[in-house]
Amino acid sequence: MATEFDVGGFGAFAASRRSTRDFLQTPVPDEAIGEIIAAGLTSPSWSNTRPFVVAVAKGDVRDRLSAEFLKRFEMVKTGQGEGLLGKLKALIRWRGLPTSNWLAIKKYHKDLLPRSQRVGKELYAHMGIDRSDKESRDGFWARNYEFFGAPVELFLFTHKSLGKFAASDAGLFMQNLMLSAHSKGLGTCAQGSVAVWEDAVRKEFEVSKNYSLLCGICVGYPSETSVNSFGAERIAPSEIILSERSRA
Repeated sequence: MATEFDVGGFGAFAASRRSTRDFLQTPVPDEAIGEIIAAGLTSPSWSNTRPFVVAVAKGDVRDRLSAEFLKRFEMVKTGQGEGLLGKLKALIRWRGLPTSNWLAIKKYHKDLLPRSQRVGKELYAHMGIDRSDKESRDGFWARNYEFFGAPVELFLFTHKSLGKFAASDAGLFMQNLMLSAHSKGLGTCAQGSVAVWEDAVRKEFEVSKNYSLLCGICVGYPSETSVNSFGAERIAPSEIILSERSRA
């Protein structure tokens, strides 16, 4: 049976959601976390299998994971963008190398690279960070491993048996969760960057070997700092709608 609700403002509400990259230290109530996860579970799923699980990191667990990620990033960052020599240095500092999900650090395909480069250029310009300022760029990237100061980090795992279908279901779940958080005044930021060190998360949570880490999601109350006023350019529908083949 259909439920009546106001749908008139949904487009504007959905468009108003932006990635939050700086959070207040204000704790997020457990009840609110439960509510946004419940909202996420209203999404459609492949035969209703819900092929994903969520680890909720907060308090000491959150802090230990952040410290571990920062330590590993520090070990590997000097090898970024330095060719073979940099890779060898990273290999020597093996603890910084990805233990899972290498795709997260792979260079984007040429079909997608322009969009990634554009948002990176615009974000760094917004933050006043010059492209040649590697120290500042590394410092900003390291904020990923501080979870941007968010008091809660969610780690989303998908069931290996369903492959891309599990990832599709997880994406639907994430979007509902993030919109629910937005409706409560909470900010979120989806993070592929934390997926490279799955072993660290497994040390803190009981995770079946049948699941693999897809991404993280920062959750907390947004600060008023300038980074949170940044909005990535939204592409037009025409950029993703395919043309029909000519039958002439």
